[in-house]
Amino acid sequence: MADLDPFIHIDGIFEHQDSAGGGGSMTDGDTQWMTAGSGLLHIEKPPESLVVSGGLFHGLQLWVNLPSTMKMTDPRYQDIRGKEVSLLSSPDGGALLRVIAGEVDGHDGPGITHTPISVIHATVAPGARVQLPWRKDFNALVYVLAGRGSVGAERRPIEMGQLAVFGPGDVIEVAADDNQESRSPSLELVILGGRPIREPVAAYGPFVMNTREELITAFEDFQAGRLGTVPAEPHPGHDVL
Repeated sequence: MADLDPFIHIDGIFEHQDSAGGGGSMTDGDTQWMTAGSGLLHIEKPPESLVVSGGLFHGLQLWVNLPSTMKMTDPRYQDIRGKEVSLLSSPDGGALLRVIAGEVDGHDGPGITHTPISVIHATVAPGARVQLPWRKDFNALVYVLAGRGSVGAERRPIEMGQLAVFGPGDVIEVAADDNQESRSPSLELVILGGRPIREPVAAYGPFVMNTREELITAFEDFQAGRLGTVPAEPHPGHDVL
């Protein structure tokens, strides 16, 4: 009820619907960027054909908090296709960076955010290294989707499923190991960060607010049907957000 909710799609097909009328199918390289704001219901699911065929889906869903002054902003859905992102490469061509949202070294991604934030999907070839300029007032996180490598000037090892949290600085350094697993020929990363909000957080279930009282109101809104329905349709006596 208070978040930006990016869903970064790597492989396969997924479908989205929400009570604000947003939705569509996501395929390789696509991203859905949903702002829950004042509240909405949503569902993501694989298409029936993928379930029947036994196909695989690979993606990453994040929840990004909003400051208290923006908690009740209108819901919004952005359908970002893989071909729309800004594509960057390292000087040696060993890394491909897809800027999904925010700004990186003067290059803007298509995702529209309410607060300063940058999100990048990076593919680093075996043995390659990236030094990525980063805003000093941003925090910085690197999550490994696949492969093995290292982070920081100290070359601390990192592998699939692990998250690195960087300290103060203006450069993010990542490198891929020379030898990768057969199932992961490259190091696949999500690099993200933003200006810290530094506000109290009250979270329960799918709701993220600032106080317990706000959480209670959020649940009451949900139980009263004020968040609409999926698929979106008018509800007599209620406002559909």
